[in-house]
Amino acid sequence: MSEEPKGAADLGECPEQRGMNDSTRKWEEFLNPEVLKAKLIAASMYLTAFELLKDSIIDRVKGFYITGFDESDTTVSSAYAAEVLSLNKSCLYASLLWLKKQDAINDDDLSTFEAIKTCRNGVAHELRRIVAGDLEGAFVEQLPALISLLRKIEVWWIVNFEIPINSEFDGAEIDEAGIVPGAIWTIQLMFEVALGEPEKASYYLNEFKKRRKEK
Repeated sequence: MSEEPKGAADLGECPEQRGMNDSTRKWEEFLNPEVLKAKLIAASMYLTAFELLKDSIIDRVKGFYITGFDESDTTVSSAYAAEVLSLNKSCLYASLLWLKKQDAINDDDLSTFEAIKTCRNGVAHELRRIVAGDLEGAFVEQLPALISLLRKIEVWWIVNFEIPINSEFDGAEIDEAGIVPGAIWTIQLMFEVALGEPEKASYYLNEFKKRRKEK
């Protein structure tokens, strides 16, 4: 009997076999309804969460300069262009820089946003490859950072502008850690409805229908 070549036992599968197994795994995941649904839902949730973050950044700052309403839309103070839009050609980045000037966010937050945005673009442009299993979805790791930044910005607005003009909070001690902004609640609700256990996921719809009947 011929001696087995040295190291052959450590080689395992040949490259063709490994490639075949990898291809098989991807097809099994792609054809698995639960896996495919989870990937599509998770990706779409990240895209939606990013839009909530972007809207919070732009709309909150613009809303600060709204002076009233006309027949077609809101009217905005000329200071908005001078103090915000002048900071950058992009309304989004101009709003971020304005928030930084107000100490609502810092340089680390700006770097975090860049990573979040890069990841968002990857999901939007490479969704087919993510679903097919050819590209790992890094957005799963980025989601906590996105939610954290969104919460930081929303809480800053609540603490510095909404609470001071609400007489119900006069003299009250504010626990910032206990504040759950509407945007964060929306994301949590979406995840629970879309990805939660069936019984828990259907709870909100059942309660909604129940309260409609009660009215």
